[in-house]
This record gives sequence, C-alpha cells and structure tokens, in this order.
Amino acid sequence: MSIKKILLISFLFYTAFVKSQTVSKVYKIDELLNRIKNPDTTYVINFWATWCKPCVAELPSFDSLSKISNVKILLVSLDFKEDLEKKVNFFLQKNKIKIECVLLDEINGNDFINKIDKSWTGAIPATLIKNKEHRVFIEKKIHLAELQKKLADVERK
Repeated sequence: MSIKKILLISFLFYTAFVKSQTVSKVYKIDELLNRIKNPDTTYVINFWATWCKPCVAELPSFDSLSKISNVKILLVSLDFKEDLEKKVNFFLQKNKIKIECVLLDEINGNDFINKIDKSWTGAIPATLIKNKEHRVFIEKKIHLAELQKKLADVERK
C-alpha cells in the first residue's frame, strides 16, 4: 500500500472518531430565548466574538467553571453568520473550546439586546446568569472568582 493511501486512510479514520468543537446551532433571538427558558436549569450564557480581545481572554474562566459546576454554560458568538466556518469554528477548534457554542444570527442589536437584558448597552463581553427565579447580567470581562460569586448569588436566592 502506498504512503499516500495510508495517510488518507489514517486521516479519514482520525476525522471519523475525533469530533472537534464547532458551533452547534445558529439561532435567531427568539429561538435562543426559547432554548434558555428551562426553569429547572441554571444557565450561564456568555456573549462574545472572536474579534473581541476581552471576550477571548475570559473564555478560560468559563472552561474552568464547566469543570467545577453543574450549570449549563452556553457561549453565544456574535460574529457574523458568514464568518462561521472560517473564523468561529476555526477559533473553537484551534483553542480546543469544549463548551457548547452557538451563533446568534442577528445583525441589528436593537432587535435583540433588550430581549436579553434591559440594562445591556450592547458592549461585549457580556454574561447572563439565570435560573427560574433570579438573574444577574454582567457587562464586562469576568474572571472565575467573580463568576463563581455571581453564580452563587443567583443560586442562593
């Protein structure tokens, strides 16, 4: 068997069994809101983009939280839909992001910002922590310790 065939078979075998992280779904705002309305779940939803340095810098905090908490963490990319494959999925794979990531396909912030939180100016990074009865919205870069404190506040109430 030629080396080319062996390499091709090896590559096909590898790609069949190794699942790299990619955006799991593209949502419109009402679909996203429907997704996060389960009253039996505490959600940590982070709004970010690949081009936002503070957003990228805080992603390890969410990864760490996913390893020590049973909450549902959802990364919501605000990148453009046309950048999904070349930028967002590439970024997720390159950085080995394991947390579920979706893309919000909304161009006009006026159509979705107030639906997430009335206090949101539209700046990112932004994080919504919510459960059935309580919610907190953070419009800044957040570190693990503060994330844990805010999460505990929501769950304790």
